[in-house]
Amino acid sequence: MIQKLINKIKQTHAPVCVGLDPMLSYIPGHLQEEAFAKYGETLEGAAEAVWQFNKAIIDAVYDLIPSVKPQVAMYEQFGLPGLAVFKRTVDYCHEKDLVVIGDVKRGDIGSTSAAYASGHLGRVAVGSKECRAFDEDFATVNPYLGTDGIKPFIDVCREEKKGIFVLVKTSNPSSGEFQDRITDGRPLYEWVGEKVAEWGESHMGDSYSYVGAVVGATYPQMGKTLRKIMPKSFILVPGYGAQGGKGADLAHFFNADGLGAVVNSSRGIIAAYKQEQYSKFGEKNFADASRAAVGDMIADIDGALRAVK
Repeated sequence: MIQKLINKIKQTHAPVCVGLDPMLSYIPGHLQEEAFAKYGETLEGAAEAVWQFNKAIIDAVYDLIPSVKPQVAMYEQFGLPGLAVFKRTVDYCHEKDLVVIGDVKRGDIGSTSAAYASGHLGRVAVGSKECRAFDEDFATVNPYLGTDGIKPFIDVCREEKKGIFVLVKTSNPSSGEFQDRITDGRPLYEWVGEKVAEWGESHMGDSYSYVGAVVGATYPQMGKTLRKIMPKSFILVPGYGAQGGKGADLAHFFNADGLGAVVNSSRGIIAAYKQEQYSKFGEKNFADASRAAVGDMIADIDGALRAVK
């Protein structure tokens, strides 16, 4: 699956991931009204609004991008109907030939970690059959419990030719409370990055590992250091756009081959119609605003990469 991500990035010339992280506040009023008219102001109604919102955005941008990243919490908040829409979204993205990164941030040990891995990336035995549950292509994983928490995921990934992105240096402001702590003379995120590189050696694709890392766009100098520590790991870069990251911050996340990173934007894309620069599209044409925002993001990143060549 890492090779498919690379091939899609080359085809689209867009190292971009759209975060499908819907909040009801992002969803235009007409979609909510239609969903509530059908299902009432219920969890089912909310889930239907999310689905119609997601589908419209996917239809508008799928030909421009290689990947999407649905954040499971945004679906879990609507209970079982929300999880059903999460699965429906994953399947629809696969129909559009998109690489799906499940932003699930799982982190546990032993049989629990194995169950998470099977549920999101692998198969689960049901009597004489094996069934797939959510079936994303990649999943985000918390490394806090060490190798015991990561190995079950790698085992499933090796079997399924899928991958993970390990949280190394996250984009949120308080990430440094733990991740920047100096341990044996170096910040903790560097030690985690070394471990990601080590784990990745056991599960390699043609040129990049199936074990990637999450490093926020809001910390470009740390990204430069981690790029050197993890030369064969793809970096998932959140924090672009709404969180303050911009194309000029991102060049060091990439390798000399122009690969090695995929940059995520969530509300900056899916709620673009709320931004002044895209307000001309109006609420009814929210998906067209998202497409325009994707185009601008691709141009911004491309310009930044060209500037350092």
